[in-house]
Amino acid sequence: MPQGRHPGWPARLGPIRVDAGVLEVRKPRLRDASAWSRVRRRDRLHLQSWEPTVPGSWNDNNATLAWPGQWSTLRGLARRGLTLPFVITVNGELAGQVTVGNVVRGSLCSAWVGYWVGTHATAGGVATGAVALVADHCFSVAGLHRLEATVRPENHASVRVLTKLGFREEGLFRRYLDVAGGWRDHLCFALTTEDVPNGLVAGLVAEGRAELG
Repeated sequence: MPQGRHPGWPARLGPIRVDAGVLEVRKPRLRDASAWSRVRRRDRLHLQSWEPTVPGSWNDNNATLAWPGQWSTLRGLARRGLTLPFVITVNGELAGQVTVGNVVRGSLCSAWVGYWVGTHATAGGVATGAVALVADHCFSVAGLHRLEATVRPENHASVRVLTKLGFREEGLFRRYLDVAGGWRDHLCFALTTEDVPNGLVAGLVAEGRAELG
């Protein structure tokens, strides 16, 4: 395997067409800084209630100058095979991120998946399509067996994304994660390769929620 490459990353996934437009998922780029910062800072109220609490102000943590450090960290983890970081684009424009983290190989072959989408793309099947593309990739090229996702019970939109894709609810984690300044309960959802033998994207196409190409 070439140096710096690990199963499943880097990769470009899609395109598929959803209601919002042409959806693709690709590796993050250093030149994404301005677009990433613009969406993140604009959508603070939409995103801050669901994301882990981190030191510093929202504007500073999501400024253009904050992206190179995040990009470098994600790339380093990906090259070590610990993370599969992706950017979501719709019609060529940055719309969000999907990150597969805590990748464990061996007898577990498991990871978690997290995602966010800007307000300009929340109602067009973007999150659902992006997670489907990444999950199919994880279960095939990346060689994983299980994906987990945790979400606050109040985040109804994210819960709908996971349930539409067939993730099963496996329990409630009490005071699981510090979000928006407090320890919040999270629902745990999971999916394994046996649950989707034909793939998630194929299921979306069959349901008329997406088109290939």
